[in-house]
Amino acid sequence: QVQLVESGGGLVQPGGSLRLSCAASGSILSINTMGWYRQAPGKPRDLVATITTGGIPNYVASVKGRFTISRDNAKNTVSLQMNSLKPEDTAVYYCNAIILSGVFYREYWGQGTQVTVSS
Repeated sequence: QVQLVESGGGLVQPGGSLRLSCAASGSILSINTMGWYRQAPGKPRDLVATITTGGIPNYVASVKGRFTISRDNAKNTVSLQMNSLKPEDTAVYYCNAIILSGVFYREYWGQGTQVTVSS
């Protein structure tokens, strides 16, 4: 069994910062791309950022320059540093990873962590 467990969400004022972390555990042979998605109420789940095994990041335009994704391959973790937060960043944030646990790579999701940006 493979699990992704997120931490670090919460309530922050506009302009503030939060750091999300996600740890993968279980029968893991290899992890390919890791990333973060978010889902606001009444909206679909959207990509925020991804990072390859080699550390190459990719960001959605709305968070470029404000968010930084990073990973620790030795610890099977991925983090998202969020700065200059805006009310429109309010959403449930989900960790995502493509993981080899058996014969094939599969996509796994965390349970989600709430981020609320409000004064």
